[in-house]
Amino acid sequence: MTTDPPAVTLGIDFGTLSGRVLVVSVDDGAELGSAVHEYAHGVVDRELPCGVPLPPDWALQIPQDWRDVLRLAVPRALADADVTPEQVVGIATDFTACTVLPTTWDGTPLCELPEYRDRPHAHPKLWRHHAAQPEADLIVERALRSGQPWLARYGGRISSEWQYAKALQVLREDPGLYAAADRWIEAADWIVWQLTGAESRNPCTAGYKGIHQDGRYPGEAFLAGLHPDFTGFTAKLEHPLTPLGAPAGRLTPRAAALTGLREGTVVAVGNVDAHVTCAAAQALDPGRMLAIMGTSTCHILNSDVLAEVPGMCGVVWDGVVPGLWGYEAGQSGVGDILAWAVRNAVPDEYAAEARRRGMDVHELLTERAAAQPVGAHGLLALDWHSGNRSVLVDHHLSGLVLGLTLDTRPEDVYRALIEATAFGTRTIVEAFETAGVPVTDFTAAGGLLRNRFLMQVYSDVLNRPVHVLASTQGPALGAAIHAAVAAGAHPDIRTASDAMGRRQENAYTPDPARSAAYDRLYVEYRALHDHFGRGGSDVMHRLRALRSAALAAHPTT
Repeated sequence: MTTDPPAVTLGIDFGTLSGRVLVVSVDDGAELGSAVHEYAHGVVDRELPCGVPLPPDWALQIPQDWRDVLRLAVPRALADADVTPEQVVGIATDFTACTVLPTTWDGTPLCELPEYRDRPHAHPKLWRHHAAQPEADLIVERALRSGQPWLARYGGRISSEWQYAKALQVLREDPGLYAAADRWIEAADWIVWQLTGAESRNPCTAGYKGIHQDGRYPGEAFLAGLHPDFTGFTAKLEHPLTPLGAPAGRLTPRAAALTGLREGTVVAVGNVDAHVTCAAAQALDPGRMLAIMGTSTCHILNSDVLAEVPGMCGVVWDGVVPGLWGYEAGQSGVGDILAWAVRNAVPDEYAAEARRRGMDVHELLTERAAAQPVGAHGLLALDWHSGNRSVLVDHHLSGLVLGLTLDTRPEDVYRALIEATAFGTRTIVEAFETAGVPVTDFTAAGGLLRNRFLMQVYSDVLNRPVHVLASTQGPALGAAIHAAVAAGAHPDIRTASDAMGRRQENAYTPDPARSAAYDRLYVEYRALHDHFGRGGSDVMHRLRALRSAALAAHPTT
C-alpha cells in the first residue's frame, strides 16, 4: 500500500539582508526544509553599484537580489526538504515594508533601465530609508491644517518610511524620474508581479504604508497642497486590493523556469513580514501583541476596538486578519543598535577573548552584562539610533547614552542599550492601554529570540510573561500558512494558524525584584524620552542639521 506524498506550501521571506524559503506541511505546519540567500548588494547606503555616492539617511536595494532568492533559494529549499515541485500546492511571499520602488507599466524597475541606472531615486527605497523626513513633516503639517480625517488612524503622524513621503521626496529632488515612474509599488506586491505576470496589490501595505483608509487614498486637493505636480500621484498606486490569504494568480512559465516549481502553482497575495508572522505565532485574537524582533521591531496587535493611539504606525480594518482592526507600532532600531555597539564600542581584547572561547562578541557582552544587577552600570540610554518610529514618529531623533564615566565598560553600554529597547517597547504597550486598546499578553518572534538574557530583560521591564514563537522562521512560516489558505488547503487564516502555527507559552516570566528596579529606571527613561522627544530640547535635530551641512560642504568625507 502506498500513500500520497504530503502536500506542502512555500513561504518566501524577503528580509533586510537576505531572503529565506521555508517548505511547510499544510497538515500540521511541520518545517521540512529551508534555504537562505544573502543579498549580493545588501543595503545600499553609501553609494550605488555604479559608484554614485548617496547622502546621509539613504537606504536602497537592488531588485536582482530579490530575484536571486527565487532563482537560488527555492530549488535549494526543495532539495533540503526532499520534496518535489508536484507536492507544492501554493507559495506566498512576505517583505519588509515600506520598501517601495518606481517601475514602468509592465513592472520593470526604473533602476534597470540604462538611462536611469545612475539616478539614486530610480532604485527601491528600503524601509529604513529615512531621508524623506522633511516630506513626512510637510504631509503632517498640511494634514493637520486641512483636517484630514485619516491622520488619526496613524496616531497623528506620518512616517518618513512610508509611500507618500518617499514619493514626494522623489518628486522634489528628481522630478524627471518621478514623471517616468508609471507605477509606485511596494516590493511586497512587485515580487508577486514577478511570479504571476500580473500586478496585484494587498490591503496590508496599502493601509499601513499607503494611507489607504475606508476604501480610498488621500484626495487630489490635499496632494496638490503638498506640491502642484503631486496631484496625480495616487494614480501610480491605484489598483484593486486582493484580500489577505487569497490567490493573487498562478505561477507563469517564466517564473516556473526561474524557481523550478510547476507552472500554474497558486501564488498568494503579497504581505508584510511582521503582519504575516501573527498567523505563525497564533497571535490573531484581540489583545495578543506580537513583537517581531530583529534589526528593528514591529509590534502588531489585533483588536475589536477602534481608538486613536498616539504615535501608532496605523490601524487598518482587516489589516492582519479579517474581521478585526489591526494595529501596528514599531521601533526603528533594536538589533541594529546592538550591532552598532559591537562594531564601534568594543576593544580588540574583547574580540580576542570571544575568539579564544569560541563565541561571538555579542555572546561575550551578553554574558558579562547578565552578571550585573539592575542599575549597576549607572547608565540610561535612548534607543533612537535610527530615529523613533513609535510613539514619537520622528526619524531625525538620535541615540543617547547618559551616565558614562571612566569606569564604564562595553558590557555596561551593551546592557543599557538592551534595556533602552525594552523601555521603548513598554512605552508602546502603555500608549495602547492608555488609549483604551487592551494588551492582554505579549508574544515575541524574530532573530533576537536567540538572546535569552535580552528576552528576560523584556519580561522584567514589561512585568508580564513573554510567550515566544516556537519557530526560527516566523515570517516564512506565516507566509506558508497564507499560501495554504490561498491554495484551499485550509478555509481561512485562523483555521490555518491553529493547524500550522505554534508558540511556547510563558517562555519568560518576570522576576519581581528586577521588575521593581526597572520601574524606577523606567521613570528616568520616560523623563529623557519626553525631554528630547517632545520639545524639551531640540538639540538632536540641530546636531543632525549641522552634520548634514558639514557633509554637504565636504561630500567626499
